[in-house]
Amino acid sequence: MKLKTKLFLGLSGLFIILLLISGSAIYGMKKFNNNIEEIVKNRYQKVILVATIQFEINNASRYLRDLILEDNNTDLEIYNKMEESNKQILGAISALEKVSEVDELKQLTTEVKTAFNEYLKIEKTIYSLVQAGRRDEAKAVLYQNASVQTRLKLVQMIDDVGSIQQKQMELTVAQSKDVYNNIVFIFISLVLIGMVLGSGIVVWLIQNIVGNLHRVTLAMKSVSSHKDKTFLPRLDIVSSDEIGKISEVFNDMVEALEQHARQEKEKNLAIQEQHWLKSKVAEIMTLFQGVLDVKTFAQLLITRIPPIVGGCYGVFYVSVTEGEEQRLIKMASYASGGQDVGTSSFRPGEGLVGQCLLENKVIYLTNIPNQYIHITSGLGTAPAKCITVLPVEFEGKVVAVIELASFTELSSLQQELLEQVRWNVGISLNRIGNHMQVQKLLADSQALTEELQTQSEELQMQQEELKTFNEKLENQYKESEQKTIELQKAKTALEEQASHLALSSQYKSEFLSNMSHELRTPLNSLLILARILVENKDGNLSPKQVEYAETILSSGNDLLNLINDIFDLAKIEAGKLIVKPEQISLTELIYTLERQFQPIARQKLLDFTIQLDNDIPKTFFTDKNRLMQILKNLLSNAFKFTNEGCVNLHVQRATKISEKGTQIVFSVSDTGIGIAKDKQALIFEAFQQGDGTTSRKFGGTGLGLSICRELAGLLGGFIELQSIKGKGSTFSVYIPTYDVETEFIEPARTEVAPGDDNSPIERDEIGKTEEWSGDKVSLSQIYSQGDKTLKGYRVLVVDDDMRNVFAITAALEEQEIEVLFAGNGREAQEILMQTPGIDLVLMDIMMPEMDGYEAMQSIRKMPEYEKIPIIALTAKAMKGDRDKCLQAGASDYISKPLDINQLLSLMRVWLYRKVN
Repeated sequence: MKLKTKLFLGLSGLFIILLLISGSAIYGMKKFNNNIEEIVKNRYQKVILVATIQFEINNASRYLRDLILEDNNTDLEIYNKMEESNKQILGAISALEKVSEVDELKQLTTEVKTAFNEYLKIEKTIYSLVQAGRRDEAKAVLYQNASVQTRLKLVQMIDDVGSIQQKQMELTVAQSKDVYNNIVFIFISLVLIGMVLGSGIVVWLIQNIVGNLHRVTLAMKSVSSHKDKTFLPRLDIVSSDEIGKISEVFNDMVEALEQHARQEKEKNLAIQEQHWLKSKVAEIMTLFQGVLDVKTFAQLLITRIPPIVGGCYGVFYVSVTEGEEQRLIKMASYASGGQDVGTSSFRPGEGLVGQCLLENKVIYLTNIPNQYIHITSGLGTAPAKCITVLPVEFEGKVVAVIELASFTELSSLQQELLEQVRWNVGISLNRIGNHMQVQKLLADSQALTEELQTQSEELQMQQEELKTFNEKLENQYKESEQKTIELQKAKTALEEQASHLALSSQYKSEFLSNMSHELRTPLNSLLILARILVENKDGNLSPKQVEYAETILSSGNDLLNLINDIFDLAKIEAGKLIVKPEQISLTELIYTLERQFQPIARQKLLDFTIQLDNDIPKTFFTDKNRLMQILKNLLSNAFKFTNEGCVNLHVQRATKISEKGTQIVFSVSDTGIGIAKDKQALIFEAFQQGDGTTSRKFGGTGLGLSICRELAGLLGGFIELQSIKGKGSTFSVYIPTYDVETEFIEPARTEVAPGDDNSPIERDEIGKTEEWSGDKVSLSQIYSQGDKTLKGYRVLVVDDDMRNVFAITAALEEQEIEVLFAGNGREAQEILMQTPGIDLVLMDIMMPEMDGYEAMQSIRKMPEYEKIPIIALTAKAMKGDRDKCLQAGASDYISKPLDINQLLSLMRVWLYRKVN
């Protein structure tokens, strides 16, 4: 309860007591006043009424006598007065009847009224007699006994009423006295009770306010005299008034003082701890002054640190580098006793010490198992309870590790001491290490100085020798200047020769290109017509004539192969031969070779075997065509130069791994004529043979092995030869199993897509076009359609050589194709403009007036023939010629001499595209 509330209640109590006393006094005075008013007003009024009744009855009686006694002149006046008195009496009786409270008085008043009514009757009788002039009778009635008795009874009754009122007045006066006495008693009692209650309220206020204030005062005084400022006395909060709030504030103040005292105490303790910390660090660091070797430093440090931090055992490890490996070597220990404390060395990550070196973090271990090291003294032994592993670092690198064991956990102050010490120890270790290194360098410097002195003497001797040598060098320099002049002249001559060689190479390329055209053009018609004769579809040739035609066709193909070999060698030398590696199956490769050469072996009665080792991969990555070309050439040579015995192909893994990785070895062995030792290098040169005389038994151009060697090099491999004259030869081809840096192509397929893009199809790539969104058509389906596929198409042949025109026309007409002819490009344009419905154009390149390039460009400008298929026919075999044809507008390209089946297949593909 608040102090304000208490004061309010106390004063309110006193005020209430005062109000009660005043109220009771006012009530008594009011009650007394009511009694007086009742006496004065009620009782007095009743007395007045009774007196009025008595007075007016007397007046009425007197008026009645006067009426009898007076003469007739005054009768009416007297009668009126008598009537007035009667009215007053009746009014008084009625009023008295109304104010009567006692039953007796009410009954008596009623009786008075009844008696008065009887008296009125007498009056009326007498008045009537008087009016009649019979005054004597009236007088007799007046004085007769009944009238007298009635009047006396009325008077008596009025007197009784007065007596009753008198008694009531006396009773009221007595009651007023009693009321007065009671009021005085109550007033005195209330005053006494008020004094007692007021005194109690005052005492209660004094006790609640002054007593609590006194208790607060005593508590405040005790604060200053209390010794322990961190635990000061508190005030019990016994009330919720202002004194209670003062107590709360006092308690808060005491708590703040305690907290301040505790903070001050903690601050003083922290200052003491920092003082202790700095003094111990300074004490430890003082030990190291003048120490110049690590061993002494380690022993001083590990001897001093454990006693300071409560450690019982300690080991100091120093980081050393042995070669490229960093290790921790135990340098000193503390309280080792009879046992060797700590492992002698650690590698990074080995144990806790090695982990500390690796992570450069402090490691604290508690609750150590009993199997750990025991601390021994004269009184007994006990296991350690805490292990601390502390890294010592300098510039972020751990240079040492300290391991300590103790009975108790290290305090935060001890841990802080170790943290500061480890940094300072790192600096000291670095200083000692630098000093030792300086000492070592100084010793080395002294040794070097002595050695330099010796060398200086030797140098002086050498300088004298150098002077002599310099003189010789000057002579040589003059000679070298002369040689430089000569070399410059030789360089100039070589540059001129190189330019001549480049020009010769250009001439060679042009020559080969022209020769290709000049050789392939007649060969083209020869092969086409020979094939037509061999087929003998009309059946008009004899078997002998067909045999002649086959000989012509075979000779022509041999000539074509020779031309191809020459141009392949030229492409290799010019660096224009493209290697197209793909994933090939070794089984399929061997099967193809066996199928091709087994008939030759049977024909020559030779044993032909193929041997595959088990560790050979089933597939590998290389250019299948070039590898087949090499193997076919080597096997052909083996069968060619072997008349009896056997030919063997052995496929194995190379026993030694080269820089290019694993290699597969294809070894072709024969029991033929062999090759002399001095001829083995010669046979790989172009146009060279083992037997180059005019009387040699075996023919050939000498290009096969040269091409094989170059192709093997392009595939990333090489060829080895082992041969003995007269016993046979072994050619080993080494091919790596991975791709060299060559151009990749997608593997060939046997289906073409109708409407495939307009990219050209080479002679040896028929049936290898990419897929398209349309339906696929098998090449076998195209070939099997025969005459029906090309029948009715109109083809324009543009060539200036009538032999070619005749051969091509003959072959196409066999397919029921309508053939038109033009001798040059200009005639071809005129025919195309004059003859609509031409489906395909076969365009020769080298023609008079307008060559094939200009003709194709001109045709492509004609809107109606913008998309017409144009197949270029050229006898030039160089790679640049093909690209030039495609750029000029050719849809595709095929080289002479033509393979008529390939030409027909190519025409079917392009005509099928055109239709669809």
